[in-house]
Amino acid sequence: MMKMKCFCLAALIMTMTSVNAWSQRMMTLQQFYDRAETESRRISVDRFALHAAKESVEIARNEALPKVSAGMTFSYIGSALLMSRGFSTSGTTDVIVPGIGPQKVQNGIQDNPHWGNMFSVQALQVVYAGGAVSTGIRMAELAEQMAVLDITKSRQDVRFMLTGFFLDLCKMRNLIEVIDKNIEQSQGVIRNMESRKRQGMLLQRDITRYEYQLKNMELSKQKIVDAMDIVNHQIVSALHLEEGTVVVPDAKMLDDDYLSLQDLASHEIWQNTASDNNVGVRKSEIASELAEQKIRAVKAEKKPTVALMFEDNFFGPYTNDLIPVNANVNSWFVGVGVKYNLSSLWTNKRKMNKAKFELMQSREQVELTKEAVGNEVKTAYVNLLTSFKEEQTLKKQVEMAQQNYSVVSKRYENGISLLTDMVDASNMMLAADMDLVNARLSMLYAYYRLKYVTNSL
Repeated sequence: MMKMKCFCLAALIMTMTSVNAWSQRMMTLQQFYDRAETESRRISVDRFALHAAKESVEIARNEALPKVSAGMTFSYIGSALLMSRGFSTSGTTDVIVPGIGPQKVQNGIQDNPHWGNMFSVQALQVVYAGGAVSTGIRMAELAEQMAVLDITKSRQDVRFMLTGFFLDLCKMRNLIEVIDKNIEQSQGVIRNMESRKRQGMLLQRDITRYEYQLKNMELSKQKIVDAMDIVNHQIVSALHLEEGTVVVPDAKMLDDDYLSLQDLASHEIWQNTASDNNVGVRKSEIASELAEQKIRAVKAEKKPTVALMFEDNFFGPYTNDLIPVNANVNSWFVGVGVKYNLSSLWTNKRKMNKAKFELMQSREQVELTKEAVGNEVKTAYVNLLTSFKEEQTLKKQVEMAQQNYSVVSKRYENGISLLTDMVDASNMMLAADMDLVNARLSMLYAYYRLKYVTNSL
């Protein structure tokens, strides 16, 4: 059984960031996920979009509520000017006064009230709109569901990115552990060579060759340390940790996931999981329903709109007659209004054709998405099985490399093998150890990739 270990190497961390030990922060992969929920800007952006979508639903529902408006105006009314039909301001004009008869009125400026006011209230309640209101509400609700799925997709993307960072840190720390062991072993060999050189049994050039190999290992270690610094900075930036924090991965959870790989679920189970959870499939299904709602919206345009109406006006003075009345007047009415867009009879045909084609396209997109997800799941599943076999094979190679090094080392001490054999055996063992570390982390990466494809990460 693999033991995934990520050691806290104080000297390594000091080399990597030149900060004190208090800046270290040990975190599990789950803690990565939990912090990303509150700190990831990508998830935060989608959350704001969800809040906006929720408000859009309420706005759509408000369309079913009565529309009420009120207003008031205060005005100054200018003096009226009475002229004859010949546009003359001299002479008189006959004005018929109800109940009295024709009266002579002098042309010119007329005395009338100058201060006016108006208060009005209007109410409109749509009782039938051909389904336009209910369709608008449903489309807003579907947009809200899309926003929820966007958050889910962003969460999966962020988690998969962080998983890659976490596994990279674990792999690089394990590689450094392997290199350190080989450096220690090589230093022991060099000390043994120095002793044999003093006895006249070995030349300096033999030692130089091994020292050259030691320098290469130290250079490889430094490259890994530098790469760790880059990955650590990416993690600190993504999780908004304090500047200078050194993240130390706690890989205990990886042991559990590694054990779960020994009893891997069948391919069919993973395919079913993808069908139930994959965001792409669910979004394409919602897009198909949206296309159906668009057809209903186009149909609604060809139906009349029926609404109840009420209006009340309180105004003064009354100036609609030639002789104004300096008084307030209140008038109101209640009625039923019917509105029909006649142009829809010849313009909606193209809209309906377009909506139908979009519906057919969306339904085809659902099947296309399902096919793509199925292929991704199959690929990820097979890659996981391949990485599992590779890890098992490399275990054997490590055992053989260790046995080979032990045999060559004894033969070299007895003067049977050449120094080149020792170098080759050492290189082989180092390469096998590093390949096994890479294979184990690659296998876990393949496992998380499969969970990411099925959106169960």
